[in-house]
Amino acid sequence: MSLLTVADALDRLFALIRPMGVEAVPLAGAAGRVLRADGVAERDQPPFAASAMDGYAVRVADATRDAVLPVAGEAAAGRSFHGPLPHGAAVRIFTGAPVPVGADAVLIQENAEAHEGHIRVLEAPDQDRYIRPAGGDFRSGARLVAPRWLGPRDLGLAAAMNLPTLTVSRRPSVAIIPTGDELVWPGADPGPDQIVASSGFGLAARLARLGAEPRLCPIALDTAASVRRALEQAAGADVIVTLGGASVGEHDFVAGVLDALGAERSFYKIAMRPGKPLMAGRLGESAVVGLPGNPVSTMICTEIFLVPALEAALGLPARARARSTAVLAEDLPANGPREHYMRALLEHRGDGPDLVRAFENQDSSLVFTLAEANAVIVADPHAPHRRAGTVVEVIPLD
Repeated sequence: MSLLTVADALDRLFALIRPMGVEAVPLAGAAGRVLRADGVAERDQPPFAASAMDGYAVRVADATRDAVLPVAGEAAAGRSFHGPLPHGAAVRIFTGAPVPVGADAVLIQENAEAHEGHIRVLEAPDQDRYIRPAGGDFRSGARLVAPRWLGPRDLGLAAAMNLPTLTVSRRPSVAIIPTGDELVWPGADPGPDQIVASSGFGLAARLARLGAEPRLCPIALDTAASVRRALEQAAGADVIVTLGGASVGEHDFVAGVLDALGAERSFYKIAMRPGKPLMAGRLGESAVVGLPGNPVSTMICTEIFLVPALEAALGLPARARARSTAVLAEDLPANGPREHYMRALLEHRGDGPDLVRAFENQDSSLVFTLAEANAVIVADPHAPHRRAGTVVEVIPLD
């Protein structure tokens, strides 16, 4: 049976993941969420003509060089000058204050000489100088367009639009099931044949940063009964992710238990490395993704498959992880028949193209190397030996 390409597998995974519903959240709790309905401004910004500087609100016709004008009052932020600007006068004004009706310029205080309730104009102002027009930033009805990740600038804009709540995607719930007799939790005392479970913690942290609600389940032992209990306990999650146990060995029970529970399998085995024994399907209301258990395979498959799939579920465009280019700092060996995602160090240079260097040892169990990597180099199937200086495709790692 031929292996599925990464692109085909990702398309099938998009079809398995169902869109999240929406909820209204307070503006203070919307950071990092995905906006699902446009935010519509309820007022102009600024809502009035406002001074951009400290100085004096004047009429250009009155404020000629060396003119002496009486100061009729004061306007500060949050406190207007009442009434129109009297002809032949000035109003002391501060940054952000409403410009009095009739004023058509702000004479900055550096260009005015104040003395006993009057000012002398040292340099005549230009028309509309230092006045921010009403609605100069945005008008009522302007839109914060969905879908989009909500970052600090977006929330600042929404607040200025006078929007106390925003409509966002519900957070997808993800149950993570580590499998294997060899695993113990961090802090335990591993037996002579055991290792510490690590993949689930990295996966949970990545999904939480994405806006999901990950739940790390108890370790499922290498028995059909234990795997079945774990899957039953994970029921109701939007996505169930199993780690390990999805291959075809005598101690791999995930695929068989899923079949026994009536799961609909979409695909199994991908033409990639690391991560060949990857499967996906549906179990009841949950999408199920079986990831390889090796830490590197888990995290690479998470970036290539789970991240784009959950972004699509959150209402963002269904597309693969964005790639950029960099120049090889060292030679890269020829690749085999599977697409290879090679851990690498990416160096951003301001005076030239980015440089990238693959780690020499690409074994999928090397957690230390995974932690040091900040990108992966994507090597096409059967890519030839490439020399230093060759441009290659890379995917940055968060």
